[in-house]
Amino acid sequence: MTRFNRILLSTTLVVVALVLQVSILARLQLPGAVPDLLLLVVLALALVYGHVSGALIGFGAGLLADLAPPADHAAGRYALVLCVIGYLAGLTKPTIGRLRSATGPMVMVVAAAVASTLLYAGVGALVGDTAARHVGMVSLLISAVIYDVLLAPFTVPLIMALARRAENDPLAETTNTGTDVSTGWTASGTGLRIGSRRSGLRVKAARNRAARAGRIKGVKRL
Repeated sequence: MTRFNRILLSTTLVVVALVLQVSILARLQLPGAVPDLLLLVVLALALVYGHVSGALIGFGAGLLADLAPPADHAAGRYALVLCVIGYLAGLTKPTIGRLRSATGPMVMVVAAAVASTLLYAGVGALVGDTAARHVGMVSLLISAVIYDVLLAPFTVPLIMALARRAENDPLAETTNTGTDVSTGWTASGTGLRIGSRRSGLRVKAARNRAARAGRIKGVKRL
């Protein structure tokens, strides 16, 4: 069930992000790069699901972007870029617990914006696409970082929250984070208290029986 939830949520978010990017963000005619909503979706999901799922989601999202009109580059180019980004971002997922600060994800956004731009231009240079040279690599990098950083606070936390909610495994979450370790101590402490109370009741009952027996036999008790 968890795997189905991952696939359903990831597919929905990728499709919605691709539609918004193609129909709205790409038509804003902003200087430099285009705000990469698809990159932020892959990054957020990789930070929750890990490197394997991040690579698979990145490859699928990039392939859809390669095939969606009005794509003007070779199919598989952006799939490779997002696959690498998803894999590397997933490696930063904490093995225990969650990311508690926004600093880590924001650093990842900056790194992903720079890495995706450079990797996309590098792959393009290998296949003979020199469009990045005419636009200017420096302006592309600066604009990509600015746009993605401005867009990240409105998308990455929400996507990460949805991804965690889709896991639907609160028991594993509590165990992994270790934030509820006091439960075991509380339970054991309760058991000790109950046991001591029962022992005290047994001792008191034995004393009462001995007292009654002493009175019946006429023994003087101090």
